[in-house]
Amino acid sequence: MYGFTTTLTGLSFDDALAKTTAALKAEGFGVLSDIDVQRAMKEKLGADMPPYRILGACNPPLAHQALQAEPDIGLLLPCNVIVREEAPGRVVVGFLDPQTMVGLVGKPGVKTVANEAESRLRRACEALGGGSTLAV
Repeated sequence: MYGFTTTLTGLSFDDALAKTTAALKAEGFGVLSDIDVQRAMKEKLGADMPPYRILGACNPPLAHQALQAEPDIGLLLPCNVIVREEAPGRVVVGFLDPQTMVGLVGKPGVKTVANEAESRLRRACEALGGGSTLAV
């Protein structure tokens, strides 16, 4: 498993995106990057698709700890969060599980940071109040 998701219903895509950003902020994460996949696919390929965003979420103290434990961990940062519309009024929010980094890096200092990041991201996921959280 590499992540966990929740599904929000009864919200527009924009409202779900704002709610996700607020939930991340409440857990100390800022959004460093916001990739509009829908727009990129339209511009580059002429392909239409539902709204889909990739948010690069960062908690600076945790990122600093991770970089101290493993300088090359930046290859795996920031923590990605997706917000994608499955159907009107049905938006899936997915979080990369920071434990994935531990499996790739295998350093004890990274495990401590991943544990804290995972706890915070799971709380953000739960705060969204969607359906049950599913592992992906």
